[in-house]
Amino acid sequence: MAAADTEFGAWPLKRLMTEVVGTGTKSAEDMTREQAMEAMRRILADEPDHTTLGAFWLANRWKHNNAEELAAFTDVVAEHVQYAEPQVDPVDCGANYDGKGKTAILGVAAGITAAAAGTPVVVHSGDRVPTQKQDAYKHVLDELGVRTELEPDESADMVDDTGFGFYYQPKFNPAIHDLWERRDNMGVRTFVNTIETIANPANASTHLGSFYHLAFAKKMVDTFKASEHHDLRRVVMFQGMEGYDDIRPGYTKVAEWTDGEFDDFEIETAEYGMDFEYDDLGVDEDDVAGDSAEITEAVLSGEREDRFADAVALNAALRIYAREDADSIDEGLEMAREAIESGAAADVLEDLRAF
Repeated sequence: MAAADTEFGAWPLKRLMTEVVGTGTKSAEDMTREQAMEAMRRILADEPDHTTLGAFWLANRWKHNNAEELAAFTDVVAEHVQYAEPQVDPVDCGANYDGKGKTAILGVAAGITAAAAGTPVVVHSGDRVPTQKQDAYKHVLDELGVRTELEPDESADMVDDTGFGFYYQPKFNPAIHDLWERRDNMGVRTFVNTIETIANPANASTHLGSFYHLAFAKKMVDTFKASEHHDLRRVVMFQGMEGYDDIRPGYTKVAEWTDGEFDDFEIETAEYGMDFEYDDLGVDEDDVAGDSAEITEAVLSGEREDRFADAVALNAALRIYAREDADSIDEGLEMAREAIESGAAADVLEDLRAF
């Protein structure tokens, strides 16, 4: 038995590698909650040398972290997050921070539309994070002339003043932001890419997130349940486009968990009279944020009534439904379209620019 470290405990990352997570894809074991928490505390304190840290991240990628480990990592990160709760209780949208590289980022337009319909929405991201370094929420808002490098209290005020709020990771989650260079040197995604999306800086009671397959959605629900920090009552996860929180054209699987009950259903865009494919939502890959911003402004102003307007309205409807401000996607869709047609969505964008 290794001697206990007076600052952290008995489980430095090298020992976890040799005795628990790094023994091979078939023989590797899961960490206990205590081991995972100690590992995360060491990482945030910059205690492991970079070679050991990289090996630890890679071993966990091969092993696949379970919900208990992810919850432990999340709870340690929560000790460092600067939470700022608005007076309203928004939907927390923690899209993939890696961003998008091929299709329009619809979440800004969808969130603003939902806000105009009466559903407060919070989004959060950082700058271009490892490993893809593609465009995310921040970059679309920057292109639209909305301030993004806000202190957490300002972000909360933005939600209360406009219905839509952006939280900037370097401000509300500086401990994770400080890992940027080491994550970049890895060259591949790590569990940090997962836990940063569920930081929930506004302490919302509803989380809307994306997944690649249903088993991962269930794992994320179990992560929230195992977390001693988070106390959400509703989690809605769906199989988003490019791993982002935008509904896929055609078929999208949705998983929802409310007060301990888990269910899943499908969204078929054709059922809502929407006839478009994945490629129809493509943008200039050299200017994803710029094109997405132009599309956002055109849709919110009512100048576009095409496939992008349909996609924005449907994504807004899911946000409205997630917060249970509508009993169905159909009802949410009516509310979203009315928010655009009435000019309310365009007004929210102007309020954001003036904030």
